[in-house]
Amino acid sequence: MLDRLENRSIDDGLEDEIIREFGVRGKNAVALVRSGRVKKYRDFFVVEGRKGEYVVEGDFCTCRDYLYRLSKKGGICYHSLAARIADATGMYKTVDAWYSDIILQREYGEG
Repeated sequence: MLDRLENRSIDDGLEDEIIREFGVRGKNAVALVRSGRVKKYRDFFVVEGRKGEYVVEGDFCTCRDYLYRLSKKGGICYHSLAARIADATGMYKTVDAWYSDIILQREYGEG
């Protein structure tokens, strides 16, 4: 389903398709994309969730849902789904920086 999103905007029909396939995670992912909370850095997508920013690369996400549940049993969190939707539709904010440098600066004063 996600492979059919390229160059499409999120209208009500597309949102319904996403929700049918992914349920509440799909609904949450669409909300993140529509609200402009997906950023594409040079190295990662970063999604602003309810409790912080999460680094997304492919199906991997730094959120607790992925780390403690989905990484073991399979599946995709709504942050990863939002990044995929944003990437396919072009609905993300571009940040001309390396997110890894931002993390180093924040954590260690380096970068």
